[in-house]
Amino acid sequence: MSLLVINARLITIPAGSDDPGYIERGWMRVEDGRIAAIGAGDPTDSKADEVLDVDGAFVAPGFVSSHSHLFTSGLRGLGVADTLYGWCDSMLGLTAHATPDDIYWSTLHGALDFLGNGVTTAYNFTDPQQAWESMVDGKRVGNAPLRGTDYHTRQADGCLDAGLRFVDSIGMDVTAGTDDEIFARFEASVAHTRGMDPDFALGASIMGQVQWSPRQEAAELEVEAMRRFGVTNQAHFLESPEAVPLQQSKFALYRDAGALGPDMMFGHFIQTTPEIIEQAAAGGASMSWQPASNGRLASGTALVPEMLAMGMKVGMGLDDQACTDVSDPWQNMRMGIAMQRARTKDPLSMMPELVLRLHTLGAAEIMGVADRVGSLEVGKFADFVVVDPRRPDVGPLWHPVRSYVLSMGLRNLTGVYVGGVLAARDGESTNPLEAPQV
Repeated sequence: MSLLVINARLITIPAGSDDPGYIERGWMRVEDGRIAAIGAGDPTDSKADEVLDVDGAFVAPGFVSSHSHLFTSGLRGLGVADTLYGWCDSMLGLTAHATPDDIYWSTLHGALDFLGNGVTTAYNFTDPQQAWESMVDGKRVGNAPLRGTDYHTRQADGCLDAGLRFVDSIGMDVTAGTDDEIFARFEASVAHTRGMDPDFALGASIMGQVQWSPRQEAAELEVEAMRRFGVTNQAHFLESPEAVPLQQSKFALYRDAGALGPDMMFGHFIQTTPEIIEQAAAGGASMSWQPASNGRLASGTALVPEMLAMGMKVGMGLDDQACTDVSDPWQNMRMGIAMQRARTKDPLSMMPELVLRLHTLGAAEIMGVADRVGSLEVGKFADFVVVDPRRPDVGPLWHPVRSYVLSMGLRNLTGVYVGGVLAARDGESTNPLEAPQV
């Protein structure tokens, strides 16, 4: 099937450039779900199975969230008076009793919500098979009950059934069983993900748990799994303001295990030191920045401009609906801009063009999927949003790309396309599994 998009304000976010790739009036041809051609003005060939005339609306890459927990979308409003560990207790204390079917529907709900809000690809941390256990002074025992493999696989199923592209992040739960049992359990989950449609299940990854784990060998086991199964790793790390010296001391566990490289991502990475940032950047590790979540949980502000200056790759994530409340990528970008500028007292420390790149191609890059998603370029999946600056009218577009970031929002989002197929209209998914509006 072919789709021709015409009369579009295109924002392409090309790779290898800081330019946002803005075309004032352009077109895009989609063939069999991928971008076949892009140009300015009118297309030379106007024939297509479907012509989408957006009449001056923005057409930009679907947002990519490099750090998400989709199963939490039914847990909004919990732990509002808490920082990270207390919030986790209030939220994950509930999912500790969830069934595989419960967690499937929760994940499906979260994935459909992402699509309705313009997020077409997500790095999805699944709720681990080992149930949540409360932290005491930043530590835990590690003896919580273990659930079956289907508790994980049903979460991957929920993403696929929603029509969301995703990287499936799997907890190794290294305190549950022998090392052989740990690797076998992880291998079974990876095999399930790799057996799914590769156009949607973009990869498998480890949910790094060294920050949480009482086991000294946790980092070594994760690195062994990375090498044995060819997967990436993203660790929640240096996030919460509690027990900071203990958290910082665990960085050496990843460093000494040989984890620092392009396949290693640090999520949040707030309670850092200059030495930690320098070593992580020198090793080739990246980080995922969640400004809305970091503000909501009073975690602090990551030193993103400094990390970028050191050559560290950075992506942006929405985290989850339980700590960003509304899965709004525009809100996430604007909060990021405001937090960095307030911290540095320098408006140039976070510009709109940069934050848009971090929430699209930058996120795809650290996830290892930038060859398929994150920008509007020939050969990539045709995942895009249609954003109308006149619904409601935001006024003159003195600088269109900056207005797109600073003045647009969910109220302007009229369409979300995945592979050139309409996935959501005016905030509502077109998926038949979407809950009916009553």
